[in-house]
Amino acid sequence: QVQLVESGGGLVQTGGSLRLSCAASRRTIGTFAMGWFRQAPGKDREFVAYITSGGGMTSYTDSVKGRFTISRDNAKNLAYLQMNSLKPEDTAIYYCAARDYYGSTSLRDYRYWGQGTQVTVSS
Repeated sequence: QVQLVESGGGLVQTGGSLRLSCAASRRTIGTFAMGWFRQAPGKDREFVAYITSGGGMTSYTDSVKGRFTISRDNAKNLAYLQMNSLKPEDTAIYYCAARDYYGSTSLRDYRYWGQGTQVTVSS
């Protein structure tokens, strides 16, 4: 069993920054790819970013490229999503997820999920 806990969400103004954190199980952090997804009210959950188990490869959805950075610190059992230049369109619940294979943009490929953290960007 893999347990994931997100934190760091909140309310920010347009153009502001937030850093989300995801605390993962000690035994899996170094072998699992990690992903970030988000879900706005009334919309499907969508891919945001992923990072491979060793941190050597990352991928981002087009709408966040150049603004968001995914990273991980396996020694601390943590994954991060640094979000800069935030826009109202980024408002959503953000979820971290884990899978025991290579990174994927499909939410169906992720077996483990956190509870989510709310990010609200005011206009």
